[in-house]
Amino acid sequence: MADGNGTFRLAAVADLHCRQDQHGRFRELVKIVNGEAEGLLLAGDLTDHGTIDEAKTLAEAFALLRVPCAAVLGNHDFEGGVVKDVVRILGESSIEVLDGDHAVFDKRVGIAGVKGFAGGFERAMLQAFGEPIIKAFVQEAVNEALKLEAALGQLDTPMKIVMTHYAPIAETCQGEEAEIRPYLGTSRLSAPCEAFGACAVFHGHAHHGKTDGRTPKGIPVYNVAMPLLRKLWDKRFRVFDVWEGGCTPVTPGPELVVTTH
Repeated sequence: MADGNGTFRLAAVADLHCRQDQHGRFRELVKIVNGEAEGLLLAGDLTDHGTIDEAKTLAEAFALLRVPCAAVLGNHDFEGGVVKDVVRILGESSIEVLDGDHAVFDKRVGIAGVKGFAGGFERAMLQAFGEPIIKAFVQEAVNEALKLEAALGQLDTPMKIVMTHYAPIAETCQGEEAEIRPYLGTSRLSAPCEAFGACAVFHGHAHHGKTDGRTPKGIPVYNVAMPLLRKLWDKRFRVFDVWEGGCTPVTPGPELVVTTH
C-alpha cells in the first residue's frame, strides 16, 4: 500500500478474456489486489467474445473488489455487438468503463481512458490518403486520439494516468510478428499523453510484446497484457507506485528478457 510519501499504489492488467464458464477464475486476483493496491486498471479485452454472459461472469468476481476500478474496452469486447450491455453490467459491479472520459482515485489520481485504435507507428503510420475506406480507418485512430485529448483536458489532479487498449508506441509491441504490429496500435495516441504531462500510460493487446517502453518524450509506457505477464513472471497483474511526475513498477522488477514467437 502507499507509504505516506505522496505515492499511490496502482495495480494494472489487460486482456483478461473472461469466458462464460470461468466462474471463480478471477476471484483470487481480486483478493490479492484488495491487499496490495489502492486502485485497479483494466486495460481492455475484459471479455473473450463481448457477450452478456461473459460480462456477468466477470462482474460476479469483481463484485468483491474493495478498491476503485477503471477500465477501457478492447476489440474483443465489441465482438458480440452488445457493448452497451457489457458496460452496464460491469458498471453494476463498480467497474467504471471509460471511453473518452476520466475517473479519479482518492482525489489525487486522474485516469483518462480510451480504447484506442490501430494504424502503425512513427514514420510508418498510415496516412489518410487514397480510398475512402483507408481514410475512414485512419479517421478512427484520429478520433480516438481526440477523445483521449479531451479526457486529459478534463483532469486537474496532481497525478495523470492514461489507459488505452491499443499500444501508443512501437516499443512495447516488439516481440510480436512484424507483419501485425501496425494493427496493435498507433503513435497518434502518444501525442496527447505528452501534451498533458501524463505520469504513465498503460495498455494491453500485444500479448507477445515487451512490458516496458517510453514515449519519444520519456513518459513510461507499460504493456500489462495478462498473457505476457504470465509468460514472463507467472503474474496476473502488475503493481506500480505513481507519484506526481512519475511511475515505478513495484514488482516484478525491470524486464530482463524480450520474448518472441
